[in-house]
Amino acid sequence: MATTRDFGEWLQDYARKRPDFAEALLQEGIDALLDGEVDVGRSLLRDYIKGTIGFEKLGEAIGVQPKSLIRMFGPRGNPQAKNIFSVIGYLRKHVGQPKKAA
Repeated sequence: MATTRDFGEWLQDYARKRPDFAEALLQEGIDALLDGEVDVGRSLLRDYIKGTIGFEKLGEAIGVQPKSLIRMFGPRGNPQAKNIFSVIGYLRKHVGQPKKAA
C-alpha cells in the first residue's frame, strides 16, 4: 500500500535539499505578504522556516519563544508587524539575501 505525504512536508524536505528553492520560497512568502495575501505568505514562510532553520533556532536568534513563532505562522496566526519584520529580516540575513531598495 502506497503512503502519501502532506504537500507541506514535501515542500519542507525539498527546501532542505535545494537551497535555491528555499530562497525562492522565502521570497514568494515575502511577496505574498506584501501583496496582501497574508494567509498564503504566512504559510509559505512557515514551510520555509520548518524546512531550513527551524522554529527553535529562529526563536533563539530573534528572542521569541518558538511556540509563539509556531502560533504566529499557524493557520489562525495574527503576527504584529514588528514581529513579522523581525523574522523576515533575520531570515533574509540567514540566506544572504540582499535588501532591496524601494
